[in-house]
Amino acid sequence: MSVELDRGHAVIVFDGVCVVCNGWVRFLLRHDRRAHYRFAAMQSESGRALLISHGLDADDPVSFLLIEEGVAWTDTDAIVRVLSGLGGAWRIAALLRVLPRGLRDRLYRWFARNRYRIFGRYEHCAIPTPEQAARFLP
Repeated sequence: MSVELDRGHAVIVFDGVCVVCNGWVRFLLRHDRRAHYRFAAMQSESGRALLISHGLDADDPVSFLLIEEGVAWTDTDAIVRVLSGLGGAWRIAALLRVLPRGLRDRLYRWFARNRYRIFGRYEHCAIPTPEQAARFLP
């Protein structure tokens, strides 16, 4: 399956059954005033296709994927880019880049591998509200 990405919008692929990931998406829906970000659960057809097309294992939800302007960003580079992209005070997140990426990504991957055990998981992907639905890929 090929996924068409809207020009001017970035896509975030997230784990749709992860409690923390869903909280992250709700945070972005609230703070992304320009509606720049679109979302695809990794359990959806488009989410799986995007992960696979960028060399990530669609069955191992430890990577965070951002696709922006045709470039794929993963893990902490993606998170910092998303936060900075919100503008305003969120741009301070760029300071996280002073930490070596290897260290940031190791910490992120430890968290990602343990998030279900620490925070739990949902049985099913959350369903967006009708107002939010246009921001989610099928």
